[in-house]
Parts: sequence; C-alpha cells; structure tokens
Amino acid sequence: MSVKTCLYSISYLGIWYPGEPLTWREMLKRASDIGYDAVEFDGKRPHANPMDWDDDVRKAVVDEAGRLGLELPALSANNDFSSPVPEHREAQIMMVKEQLKLARDLGCKVLRVFGAWCGITMRDGLANYDEARNNWARYFQDVPKVVRWNLIKECLTECCKYAEEYGVYMALQNHAPITATWYDVYRMIREIDNPWLKICYDINTQNDDKDIIDKSTAAIGDLDIHFHFNGEWERAADGGLVGKYVMGHDPLANYDYFVKKKIENGYKGYLAYEFCHTPMLNSVPQGIGYVDEQCAFALELLRKWIAESAV
Repeated sequence: MSVKTCLYSISYLGIWYPGEPLTWREMLKRASDIGYDAVEFDGKRPHANPMDWDDDVRKAVVDEAGRLGLELPALSANNDFSSPVPEHREAQIMMVKEQLKLARDLGCKVLRVFGAWCGITMRDGLANYDEARNNWARYFQDVPKVVRWNLIKECLTECCKYAEEYGVYMALQNHAPITATWYDVYRMIREIDNPWLKICYDINTQNDDKDIIDKSTAAIGDLDIHFHFNGEWERAADGGLVGKYVMGHDPLANYDYFVKKKIENGYKGYLAYEFCHTPMLNSVPQGIGYVDEQCAFALELLRKWIAESAV
C-alpha cells in the first residue's frame, strides 16, 4: 500500500469555529470535495460515538464512504486512563472497547488512543483546552506520575485483549500530560509488549528537531502505524505555503523532513490532518470557511511531501 492522505473529523465537530458541526454524511462529502483519500472519524459526539451509531448507521457510513471513493482507515478515541479512581478508568475502558468494536464494523484497522487526555470544555459555543488542562493538573495532584503511568499501562494492557478480539490495532499517540514525547510512547509500548498496541507518532514542539526525528523514527520503526499533524498556513508571494504562528507556538519547521524519514523507514499508512484549535484573526474566531481553506492547504502539503519522498 502506498502512503495516503486522511482528514480527521475533529476538524468539523463544530467546536473550534462558530457554527454547526458537519454531520457524518457531510463530513464524508467535504473530505471528498477537498480531495482526501480517507476520513478518520472522531469517536465522540456529534460524530462516531458508539452509543449513537447503531448497526444501520454503521452500514450507511461504510456504504456512503464507498460511494464517494473514500477509505475509513482509523477511528480516534479521546480516553484518559490515568485516574486513580477505579470507576473512572472502568468507564474509559468500556468506551474504548466499544470504539474498537465500532472500528471493526466500519472496517477501520486502527483505533488511535491516548494514555491520558485532559479533554476540552465549551465556552460561548467554542472549545478551549485551558479549563480542562488546569483541572486535570489539580485533580489528584499528589498522585505520583509513576503511579499514573502504571495505571495507564494496566488499562492499555486490558484493552489489548479487546483489540485482538475485534481485530483492530490500537495506536498510542504521544500527547501531554503523561505520554507526551515519542520516547514516552515508545517506552510504554515496550513495557506492555503486545502486538495489538502500536504507535501514532505526531511531532510537536518537543519532537521537531531533525536529530530527534532521525533518532525517533529509527527506534520506532514499524511500530509506527498512524500519523496525525496540525497547523495553519498562508500563501506566500512565490505561491508556496508558509506556516503561521498558532496556539503560542512557532510553526513546526520539519514536517516535510519527518514525513520523508517515515517513508524512508517503510511507513505505508495514512497521513491524517486535524484542525484542533480555534482559528483567530485579530482575536476574532474564524468560521468554517477558514477551516476548509486550511484542510485544503494541508492536503496540498501532504501531496507535496509524499511526492518528494518518492524521488
């Protein structure tokens, strides 16, 4: 299989921009119109929450994707396995189990998972990370990180049984607060040592250096089965695309190098773009048209990087 492009539906949940979310049917149409090869649905409302998608909906999603010539390679969970409260972890395990079953029914080969995920909250119709992250840091602040690490490991180990049952790989993504770096994820995978748990490697401000990319991609090897990235761009005078300053961070400079190294190391999966923050212009939230533009820019870059990697 060649490397293909994918649009992650979190971009159109209706939480980052003023306005309504796309329905699952509209989401597929939008990805097709922009030109992506595939769609990765987010495993929560208003998209692919297993509680809402019964057998009829699951079949309809598969049929509509097929009609549009789109693939459904992955589903994404937004789980937090780090709570010391057993009831919290058990509820999260149950959701991930149901998402694995949904992924199977959709024909997805991968369920992206987190170790710990702080979540979001809504204010005036828009999502923000600050409240949830601050509250996560306050809850159980006296629980040592190693304890939370081992709770995550226990939950992922249990979920590996369900992954095998449904024939869907879990791909653990590097994301704050616990498994934040590529090495955190790599170490967790090695400690669990289960063939149904792989890696979704997303470079960020901690992993953007070329030396780190060289070291990490070589170490991870074929454990890397999925890819997420985000960002904003604008058209330069020469017709190319240049990254914009987003969410307190300079543009990541080495995405092209990262993609090339992944492909050199034998990566054959999907490159999935996500728009997962509120776009602002002069401190004013931008609408869905801006998200459409950025998703198109991302596809342009993905195609460019894939083509350059094939040379």
